[in-house]
Amino acid sequence: MRSGDWDPGHYLTYADERARPFLDLLARVPASAPGRVVDLGCGPGTLTALLVHRWPDAHVLGVDASAAMVQRARELEGVEGLEVRHADLRDWAAEPGDPVDVLVSNATLQWVPGHLALLPTLVSRLAPGGLLALQVPGNQDAPSHALLRGLGAREPYAEHLGGVAFPHAHDPADYLEVLVGAGCTVEAWETTYLHVLTGPDPVLTWVSATGARPTLDALPDDLRPAFVEAYRAALGEAYPPGEHGTVLPFRRVFAVARRD
Repeated sequence: MRSGDWDPGHYLTYADERARPFLDLLARVPASAPGRVVDLGCGPGTLTALLVHRWPDAHVLGVDASAAMVQRARELEGVEGLEVRHADLRDWAAEPGDPVDVLVSNATLQWVPGHLALLPTLVSRLAPGGLLALQVPGNQDAPSHALLRGLGAREPYAEHLGGVAFPHAHDPADYLEVLVGAGCTVEAWETTYLHVLTGPDPVLTWVSATGARPTLDALPDDLRPAFVEAYRAALGEAYPPGEHGTVLPFRRVFAVARRD
């Protein structure tokens, strides 16, 4: 079987497209001179480094549960003000620590079961007036994910995929309700990006680095090639290439909350 850890190189394919929601989120964070900034789910650190550039006088901490991602991110620790830690974000949220001025979570909470219940704990880590900014993919009902679940429910694959994690997000109104209840002033919204991807099997390349990764990792080596081929064919029909590339509609859900 393949390693169950994330592959930073694969993840950084289509890095520009993956960065757009982060940049859009960051543009809505009205912090001028925060002292402590934390990025929960920092991945390979390429976007976390942008936090250092925006707030050069802040101490920026990146947290990620993937050892491979943390190893890649630590190559950037030479950037002044940046620290990277290998930890589950839930453990970080539960530990005592100094108040945080800006807490960012980009494309990570969808992997945390019941993450709505975690939000008040994240808010409690903020300083008064501190900001929580989150973004989660909201495309679990898109063909890319529906086809994956449908194929995985068939034999001979189903017996190997019980309990495999699938990303899950909520609507903007759900995040708003929970964060307002936690004592915040909240802005919540959604955006559907139309990514024009190029190259062979671009949607497969995209999703196999993220949403489909746990499923592919859970399959035995002798079954994985047939599964990938069937998935590739189904994605090709759902996302046919056009004259200028393959269009991948991708819904994202955002919220920015200020602790009152």
